[in-house]
Amino acid sequence: MVMKHYPPEFKAEAVALYRSRPGATIRSIADDLGIDPETLRNWIRVDDGRRTGSHAPARELPTAPVGSAEAELAAARKRIRELEEERDILRKAARYFAGETRW
Repeated sequence: MVMKHYPPEFKAEAVALYRSRPGATIRSIADDLGIDPETLRNWIRVDDGRRTGSHAPARELPTAPVGSAEAELAAARKRIRELEEERDILRKAARYFAGETRW
């Protein structure tokens, strides 16, 4: 089996993508990125060690009272950020893998 070497930026973004999607599984994220689930699991473990065991996202928006327009807006902005981050990670992964297939 051939060991693939991924750039540190790709690893960090893959872990960030996993952390930004609370309902996602490691397998689903790994499949989206075209990597082995155990590889992603190892990257997450290494990152957990750096973050002293914290599994919570790095940033949280302050929440307004439930049902208010401010809460809805904050939730929408958070979701937009998550989707933009996922899109950027997938774009970079596609560019990386496209470069690998060229002779």
